[in-house]
Amino acid sequence: MSLHDSYDDCSLLNLLKQGDLKAFAAIHKRYYGILYIHAYKMFPDREEVKDLLQELFTGLWNNRDEINFDLNLKGYLYTAARNRILNIFKHQKVKSAYISSFKLFIDNNSPSADKQYRMKELAALIEAEVSSLPPQMRLIFEMSRNANLSHNEIALQLNISPLTVRKQVNNSLKILRIKLAVHFFSFFLIFIYSIATLRLF
Repeated sequence: MSLHDSYDDCSLLNLLKQGDLKAFAAIHKRYYGILYIHAYKMFPDREEVKDLLQELFTGLWNNRDEINFDLNLKGYLYTAARNRILNIFKHQKVKSAYISSFKLFIDNNSPSADKQYRMKELAALIEAEVSSLPPQMRLIFEMSRNANLSHNEIALQLNISPLTVRKQVNNSLKILRIKLAVHFFSFFLIFIYSIATLRLF
């Protein structure tokens, strides 16, 4: 057992703020298990829970200089985990409503020749923008889109972490959304929904 394991939370926070890796390891050891159980009860998806906890502890380390010495560490970690889960729920709710609205639009509107032409034009534009992504980002995006691989499957094939895969996919989506926002935006949304393998949402 490490000496740091016997320190109270306040002492560990002080050491963490100084960049003490052993203090960080002690905090991780002390709280990871109970946070996992807490998060899994709210959101029973093992991979998502592992990812959000990895992000939580990475954020704790990266933002250690901003730590408040009066911080209730346990309360902070529980709140941070809960907020991340609520963000996932919010995203899924928006995603579901978004797709449902466009499905309804598509079901009730037959595409005109002009729309079909613009959709083909937009398809070419999307491919061009995908091709301009940084090499690894493009590879991961295409593995997700074309091969329909999960983040874990991509991570295994490329020997990287699932969190890296998720970040690369999210970054590619941000870039594409910005670049494509000015080009037939409404048709872009219809196009995304109509091509099941183009997993932009």
